[in-house]
Amino acid sequence: MEAKTPDRHVWQRFWAIAAPYWRLDRKWQAWGLLALLVLLLLGQTRFAVLFNEQTGEFTSALAARDAERFWDAIRYCLGLLLVAVPIYAFYYYVRDKLGIHWRRWLTERFLDSYFSQRHYYELNADPGLDNPDQRIAEDINTFTQRSLYFLLVLIGAALQLAAFSAVLWSISRVLVYFLVFYAIFGTVTTLALFGRPLIGLNFMQLRREADFRFGLVRIRENAESIAFYRGEAQESRQVRRRFAAAFDNYNRLIRSQLFLNLFQYSYGLLTIVLPSAIVATDVLSGELEVGSAVQAAGAFAAVLSAVSVIVENFESLSRFVAGIDRLDAFSRLLAAEPACRARSGSLIETVPGPRLVLDRLTLQTPGGARTLVKNLSLSVATGEGLLIEGESGSGKSSLLRAIAGLWYCGSGRILRPPPGEILFLPQQPYMILGTLRSQLLYPDRERPPPDAELLRLLERVNLPDVAERFGGLDAERDWEKVLSIGEQQRLAFARVLLARPRYAVLDEATSALDAANEENLYRQLAATETTLVSVGHRPALHTYHRQVLELDGEGGWQLRPSP
Repeated sequence: MEAKTPDRHVWQRFWAIAAPYWRLDRKWQAWGLLALLVLLLLGQTRFAVLFNEQTGEFTSALAARDAERFWDAIRYCLGLLLVAVPIYAFYYYVRDKLGIHWRRWLTERFLDSYFSQRHYYELNADPGLDNPDQRIAEDINTFTQRSLYFLLVLIGAALQLAAFSAVLWSISRVLVYFLVFYAIFGTVTTLALFGRPLIGLNFMQLRREADFRFGLVRIRENAESIAFYRGEAQESRQVRRRFAAAFDNYNRLIRSQLFLNLFQYSYGLLTIVLPSAIVATDVLSGELEVGSAVQAAGAFAAVLSAVSVIVENFESLSRFVAGIDRLDAFSRLLAAEPACRARSGSLIETVPGPRLVLDRLTLQTPGGARTLVKNLSLSVATGEGLLIEGESGSGKSSLLRAIAGLWYCGSGRILRPPPGEILFLPQQPYMILGTLRSQLLYPDRERPPPDAELLRLLERVNLPDVAERFGGLDAERDWEKVLSIGEQQRLAFARVLLARPRYAVLDEATSALDAANEENLYRQLAATETTLVSVGHRPALHTYHRQVLELDGEGGWQLRPSP
């Protein structure tokens, strides 16, 4: 993917992300804290003017060798400090308070969108989106913190400009005219020479760093599989390649920043010399005191800083704009219709019903490139059960995804019980972060059963010692690492036995179990009121299903009674 560069719509993208916080339910808190910050900035600006005046005052007193005047100025400065220090400290506290509240609100808003309509699942297949976890965890934090920073910098610059311009105008109008020209020259030069390239490079750096970090996380999560395959060399090459991409992009970035820094530092350091050079004639002729020259230099630096905000902050501003682009792209993908829904004239309709029914179902892959099942109709009555068979890649798991509502490209209708009455078990069970108790109760149990019932349940699925082995039902472990795949599959069956749904959909959920364990688990499920819909290959599974659906992988199918 090519580096993305900003355009004239950066402000629109920023406002689309930022505005809701200042308009919706938290607006009074947001505006109240912002108003307090502006008041604190006014206090800071006033004290900056007073300190600048007193600097000139005791400099003039020293030049005139007036001891009383000097010590009066020093005492006045110390009095100002007693009032100014709390204002400065409280300003940063309120700024960070507003920033963390904004981040919490925006994070919750993105999480709501991320988990609604299973976007977290569908975005995995979108090649245009990289590292959604980083965009939520890091980019939102950067967005809120930098937004506040630049907003307050602009407000502070405006106040500083108003306060010090009057001081500077009263000392030297020539300085004011020169200042306007100098600021315009610096801003135009910065935007023209360093603008688009630097922002584009910062955008790509965020992506390269996230890719590198993601590669390392995947290695940690799949360490055992990699070790079994002896795949260290290939994984090392992939991680090094991702780091090399980040390294090369960063090299280009720091080369661009080198020239920006050369310009910025020469631009800033000249302000030490220029004000004194401009007012030197008046000081040497006696028209101005030495302290006035010092005061003029301080006012010149303050006003120049106010009107040169872009020049001074351009490097961090370019990173901020790159982050806006990433967050805006993520926000648009969350709000957009999925590709299949936007492209197709017809979609699979899923409606609640008393039993599982597929009515003239045609199922396609999410990209629409392949038709897996054509015009399939069947009904799974309570207690009957359905076994789905076929060669690998024939669409068995895909059909279960359609029943779950994850895939909807195609046509026809699926009637199924409400979500609370149907439970899906994938081949690779999901182990949540938490206690052994939470594994058994997943996805949700409002009234957990007694410990004795949970321990008996573990015995029923042939895991009698797992609680004792790890320290009880409330022990927290990385269960995906400490339990074998077979143990995880038996734990998943314990969830079904505990939840007692009307339908259980099993996608090769016993693939890692021996025949005795598989028979034990299926026999216990068959003894309940749960109706089974299974994908599997072992002939023994026919015992627990009344119907067999065979898929040929080309869209064809055959439905027959179980032998």
